Amino acid sequence: MINTPLTLPNGLELKNRLVVAPMTTYSSQENGQIADDEIPYLARRAKAGFGMVMTAACAVHPRGKAFDGQWACWSDDYLESLAKVAEAIQENGSKAVLQIHHGGRACPSRLVGGPALSASAVPYDRPGAETPEAMSEDEIEEVIYAFTEAAVRALEAGYDGVEIHGANTYLLQQFVSPHSNRREDEWGEDRLAFPLAVTDAILQAIPGFPVGYRFSPEEKETPGIRLSDTLALVEELCQRDLSWLHISLGDYRQSSLVGDFEGSTLAKVSETVAGRMPFIGVGSVKTHEDAEACLALGCDLVAVGRAALTDPEWPQHAENPILSLPKVGAGEKVTLPKPLETKIYATPGWIPIEEA
Repeated sequence: MINTPLTLPNGLELKNRLVVAPMTTYSSQENGQIADDEIPYLARRAKAGFGMVMTAACAVHPRGKAFDGQWACWSDDYLESLAKVAEAIQENGSKAVLQIHHGGRACPSRLVGGPALSASAVPYDRPGAETPEAMSEDEIEEVIYAFTEAAVRALEAGYDGVEIHGANTYLLQQFVSPHSNRREDEWGEDRLAFPLAVTDAILQAIPGFPVGYRFSPEEKETPGIRLSDTLALVEELCQRDLSWLHISLGDYRQSSLVGDFEGSTLAKVSETVAGRMPFIGVGSVKTHEDAEACLALGCDLVAVGRAALTDPEWPQHAENPILSLPKVGAGEKVTLPKPLETKIYATPGWIPIEEA
């Protein structure tokens, strides 16, 4: 099943159901230009046989930068840089998708030159979290425009599609969440209004160009996003001319994070999608058996994250994928940008590391 071709709405033809998940590289230049060693990292995984390669989250606005070494697409100055990545992916046999992103309250003040922006002036519920500023009406409209212009640049730079990052606690999710959105205006009365406004503006600006949307189904905070909120968002998104929906999960087998229900979160969301558009599953997919199981829960495509880092040729290793990152010479052996390799070693438990 995972090797079956699939044609997405708006005509994007994929040779199989395998996607390199969008993963932050922490490796770009300080000004947001893509670094040279990020290109072979993505090109090798495209050549390995993945049908689609999604890029790292690319910041649409200078005040939306959430990570050191994050890609940028907030002006035409980045078109040449972005195009190099699209070309490298496509020349190696895969489809290239640019993921566009604004970090909202996840943006450190040191990276954005002042307080972060969010739906409301509510910090993350975690030690040391900075308090963001509530966005003004003008700032909301400015960010909607920034997302739209970034999507247009993806088209101009030669990508095959673009994914709106509405997951992982970043800005679009912050408007959906009752934890971070305490507004009393139209953007708070309807917490889906902002992500849908971004989506609609993009679809209007680039009609016929493949656009996807990524979302997280639940939050652990109270108050926080619950599955009912997500299913309402999914219902709205299914009524739009999108080419895919992409859930964000730590494990494709997981159930409710807060004990609201039993059974597979993935399957419950798939039931609401109900085949109306392609649905990408993800989460601790380490083997081809995992990928097939993910499809069996109702997905049409499977995104592979950490396993694609540790084994660039993962699609070719059906029976025995490499599940550990060599400790010595990792960058050379698995083609990782050096800052990403450094981040892996500095983050215990993120990627299995082979002992020397």
